[in-house]
Amino acid sequence: MPSFDIVSEFDKHEIKNAIDQATKEVDTRFDFKGTDSNFELTDDKLIMISESTFQLQQMFSIVCAKLSRRGVDIACLDVGSPKPGGKTVRQEITLKQGLDTVMAKKIVKLIKDKKLKVQAAIQGEQVRVTGKKRDDLQEVIQMLREEKLEMPLQFNNFRD
Repeated sequence: MPSFDIVSEFDKHEIKNAIDQATKEVDTRFDFKGTDSNFELTDDKLIMISESTFQLQQMFSIVCAKLSRRGVDIACLDVGSPKPGGKTVRQEITLKQGLDTVMAKKIVKLIKDKKLKVQAAIQGEQVRVTGKKRDDLQEVIQMLREEKLEMPLQFNNFRD
C-alpha cells in the first residue's frame, strides 16, 4: 500500500553554514565596524546581539538572505522581540522543527475534508498518509503545497 510521511525539518548543518556566512558579512560591513554584533547558535535557538535594534534588523535580513540561499525555508524561524540589556540588545530566534500536535491535527483535518481515499495518522512529530492509489497521495501532496500553512512541509519516504 503506497504511503508517505509529512514532516517539517531543516538541515542543521546548512543553518550553521548560513550563520557562519552571516557572521563574516557582519564583520566586514562598514556599518557594523566597532560594534560588538554577533550571532550565537544553540540547538534550537539563534541569538543575535548588537548595540541597537536597527542593527538587529539589519542582521536579521542578512541571516534571512543567507538561509534562503542555502535552501532553508525562513518560515521555520520564530522571531522574538528585542530585549535591551545594558549597552547591548539581544533578540532570540527560535528554530521550529517537527510538527506539533495542533499543526498535525490541522493537516489531518485538511486531508479528511478533501474526501480522498487516503488515511492520515499522526505519528509523533510527523503525519503518515496511506492510500491505495499513488495518484491520491500525489493529490494530497499538491493540496498541501497550495495551502498556506505557517510551517514549511517536506514529504519523505514515498513508497509504492
